[in-house]
Amino acid sequence: MGKGRILSVVAIAALTAIAGTARAETIDQLYQKAKAEKALVFYSGGPVEPYERWAKEFMEKFPGITVSVTGGFSNVLDDKINAQLAAKKLEVDMALLQTTQDLVSWKDRGVLMRFKPEGADKIDPRFRDKDDAFWPTSVVLLSYAYNTQALKPAEVPKSAKDFLNPSLRGKIVSAYPADDDATLFVFYNIVKKYGWGYMDKYMANKPNFIQGHLDELKSVASGKNVVTFDSTNSTTGALKKAGQPIDFAVPTSDVMPVFYITAGIFKAAPHPNAAKLFLTWYLAKEQQSRTGSFSARTDVPPPPGLKALSSYKIDAGYRDFVTNKKQIVALRKKIEGYTGPVVNAGSVR
Repeated sequence: MGKGRILSVVAIAALTAIAGTARAETIDQLYQKAKAEKALVFYSGGPVEPYERWAKEFMEKFPGITVSVTGGFSNVLDDKINAQLAAKKLEVDMALLQTTQDLVSWKDRGVLMRFKPEGADKIDPRFRDKDDAFWPTSVVLLSYAYNTQALKPAEVPKSAKDFLNPSLRGKIVSAYPADDDATLFVFYNIVKKYGWGYMDKYMANKPNFIQGHLDELKSVASGKNVVTFDSTNSTTGALKKAGQPIDFAVPTSDVMPVFYITAGIFKAAPHPNAAKLFLTWYLAKEQQSRTGSFSARTDVPPPPGLKALSSYKIDAGYRDFVTNKKQIVALRKKIEGYTGPVVNAGSVR
């Protein structure tokens, strides 16, 4: 065989190998591999109950794989993962976190697996990673929300300036912005438009702060507080569906930020094929249509009661915001000067 012929064969083999790694494995192919691993361990940021339901459904769909879910605040779970990585004793296969900057950092450190699930071409490029190191599992709109028994529709704020109305004194709530980057993104957009003088006026109206969006929105639904400008659409929608007196509201002139839950599989995952199977299954159209939140898939309709994201004036620059380390550290420090540290601890249940 001539030298040119040999090179051609090598080149074809290399191209075939590349094509093989790029081609998404099917659900059936992944299941056959995952069954041998028998388990899946993942960490989920935010309210844990929805993920426990998904885990149960997954185990029924794919018998022989036991799923363990650890819920918590994303900025606590990331520390647990970093400690495991440092000790080279990784217990977790996959993380689904609000702190997208952690996924970016793990990608840069080379600890995430490059994986392209089936149907990846349907993921909105604004939210996906160009190198396939992590994937958006849900997109969350940060809108207003209010207690429908305490406020009439005409009384609901239409802009951030309306939250300065004395009639709302002591009845406004948000997550602690220095503790929650999604809420910090909301405050960032507000002060970018209205200036830092807004914060002096806002704090003079005696707002309340609770750690995490779940307890924040439960407080609105209960009437302890009556309105917020950093409602997560998924939790608000779940409370409304359960019959609680809470509903969405949309500002007429201010932007509404969106953030996204980001999933990544670790290269050293104890059960890598089970993780790939779960992520492929969870990102499929059938599951994404039932999450109660916006999907990053372009072929999935918006959640009940909401319009398509393209209908709203949104800020989709969450990843750029949270990965600007110098800016975000300074913002957390300055905002905490207004709100103080976390004293009203929240939960994920």
